[in-house]
Amino acid sequence: MVISQRMELRQGQTLVMTPQLQQAIKLLQMSNLELQAYVETELEKNPLLEREEGYDASPEAPSRDADASPAPASGVEALDVTMRQGGMDAPETFDTGLENVYADEARADLANRKAADAPADASGGPIDWSRAKNGAQLGEDGEGLEGTLTRALSLRDHLLHEMPVLITDPAERLIASHLIDEVDEAGYMRAELTDIAARLSASVAAVESVLLRLQRLEPAGIMARSLAECLALQLKEKNRFDPAMEALIAHLDLLAKRDLMGLMKVCGVDSADLADMIAEIKELNPKPGLAFESAPIEAVVPDIFVRNDGHGGFIVDLNSDTLPRVLVNQRYHAEISGKATSREAKTWLSECMLSANWLVKSLDQRARTILKVASEIVRQQDSFFVHGVQHLRPLNLKHIAEAIGMHESTVSRVTSNKYMATPRGLFELKYFFTSAIAASDGGDAHSAESVRHKIRELIAAERPKEILSDDRIVEILKETGIDIARRTVAKYREALRIPSSVERRRSRAMEA
Repeated sequence: MVISQRMELRQGQTLVMTPQLQQAIKLLQMSNLELQAYVETELEKNPLLEREEGYDASPEAPSRDADASPAPASGVEALDVTMRQGGMDAPETFDTGLENVYADEARADLANRKAADAPADASGGPIDWSRAKNGAQLGEDGEGLEGTLTRALSLRDHLLHEMPVLITDPAERLIASHLIDEVDEAGYMRAELTDIAARLSASVAAVESVLLRLQRLEPAGIMARSLAECLALQLKEKNRFDPAMEALIAHLDLLAKRDLMGLMKVCGVDSADLADMIAEIKELNPKPGLAFESAPIEAVVPDIFVRNDGHGGFIVDLNSDTLPRVLVNQRYHAEISGKATSREAKTWLSECMLSANWLVKSLDQRARTILKVASEIVRQQDSFFVHGVQHLRPLNLKHIAEAIGMHESTVSRVTSNKYMATPRGLFELKYFFTSAIAASDGGDAHSAESVRHKIRELIAAERPKEILSDDRIVEILKETGIDIARRTVAKYREALRIPSSVERRRSRAMEA
């Protein structure tokens, strides 16, 4: 066999994950908040991209749409992503004012400096400093001065303010500051004292001594290392931590299991005294730190709106507020590309143009795909929107993918971190995908979510003297045409955080 070199030309097809394709896939699975942050980053990096907002379409002002090509026909009225093919003529001269020189200056400072430069107002009178404003004048809809100088007190600031009253030694104050920094928002000390002692080169006894003094701060129960210690601190504050209550706090596991007989035995009390002790425990605050300011809870912004059309159907629209309005300025690209002389500059401009066009195209495709998937979900689950969760049908990604002609992975990415506002409430898109449970009579299968709802309703309607066991729930469900195993009922019940029949029976006896 002779070994030699030769050249061959072959033709084949391969799927290559280009950076543009990776970007499109990445955008598809982003939430609206993540998408807004990503687009803001691209606007900062790419000079050919600009945000479409706040333009004046009046005859006196130049229209930005005069040189823009029409958006591709999509049939999606809620789609606000367009591509700009032109722009306004660039001015031959640039009038630079103080607003451009001090671009990063706050608007309030800018207004005050302008007022200071002017000798008097238009009427010749003294300067009205009340006109210096930050977005809105004082006394109008905007916040006044007092509204910008106040804020809610945080738990850490509160503890640091109280700490010097109890601890005066500088070394102990250093330890106390580190301990306060380790307190979580609920008011618990989560760090190990040995770690803090090693970090500060102090003894564990000294750290624990400081902690015990800090636990005397308000509110009662603060800086506890466990729930039992938190409740004990509050009971000591009320002078109610007697031996019986101490035994009850030491056996909170029995209280969680509603084991009244076991609690009466370990506490040495009768049923009446035990009921009074449990009532006192219920009045305590298991998370005393939550009374102070914590991280604000952000409301979920829906990506899709579903509303009735008045004729028995539904209208599906995209939330235009969550869709970035991005334009590609072709005129600016043509202007600066003609002035680029080096190969590096031309290459960079070409890459910016390619990236901008692809981003706009990806945003357009993302919006279309979300609307297509959401519309098919509404079509498949129309009974849910009309009758409620009892009529939620079994549905998986494959059903939607086959109906709209897409891959299952695409549908999975679209339904991640996307929310739909409907007449029945706000739901994540993945809520509508549930497994199927066979019908005992051979009819249509039942959705797992609807079965969980029926289990919740059965347990909520049970009588105190007729607590339903899991076996009894299975029998009732089979009578209604749902073929389900006992272990499945137990799994669904635990997922709903519903105690077992034994614990529910003890709880009803305790309440009685």
